[in-house]
Amino acid sequence: MSTLKVEQKGHVLLMELNRPQKMNAFNLEMLQALADAYTQLEDTEELRCGLLYAAGKHFTAGLDLAEVGPHVAKGNSMFDISKVHPLQTLGRARSKPVVVAVQGYCLTIGIELLLAADIAVAHPETTFGQIEIKRGIFPFGGATIRMPQRCGWGNAMRYLLTGDYFDGQEAYRIGMVQELAEDPFERALAISETIAAQAPLGVQATLTNARRALAEGEAAALTELLELARRLMATEDAAEGMQSFLQRREARFKGR
Repeated sequence: MSTLKVEQKGHVLLMELNRPQKMNAFNLEMLQALADAYTQLEDTEELRCGLLYAAGKHFTAGLDLAEVGPHVAKGNSMFDISKVHPLQTLGRARSKPVVVAVQGYCLTIGIELLLAADIAVAHPETTFGQIEIKRGIFPFGGATIRMPQRCGWGNAMRYLLTGDYFDGQEAYRIGMVQELAEDPFERALAISETIAAQAPLGVQATLTNARRALAEGEAAALTELLELARRLMATEDAAEGMQSFLQRREARFKGR
């Protein structure tokens, strides 16, 4: 049985973690399959947004440390760095948005995948935990960088340094997730389809500029605003956007 189910739904790539008998704990096969799926999202022109979610009661119980731990300890990467890295700490960069829907347990790498994505929806009773510190290690998939960015220093350290569990309501309070829903998948799918209906080049430019501001600072992002805007103004999609406005209809964007 495949550890990851991948399906195209319109312009959205559905990526379903599929190891429910192990609470979707990530073994090496699942890690590689996820990198392949993110690469498919990046390299397939008609795909505009990814949606990551899970089969069963739990999003993920984290890494299958019995298999992944020795692999990493030997100096190996969790993902093929020639692929688009789902955690975005190594490998190819991702230019298309990813939405995540979580429920049940969302532990360790689950939180880091959420933080590496762009929008997250959670069930209110989701159990979150960045618990590596309880195992004698520390989060090495980006949580030490992205949780302070997303949640603020104090909120991040409250959970990174204690390994304490917290629920969906707390994740929403600190800004880790953007919405709570009784059916996280359906809500995340609606968001993904809304994103996929927008002008793809404009979506990608928005991500590019916002990420540059985080990585290089506000001044660096400001310098490219007009350049990006002028480039978009010359596209077919910009012309379609204007025509749809004048004709009072929904735009039909092509990514050109």
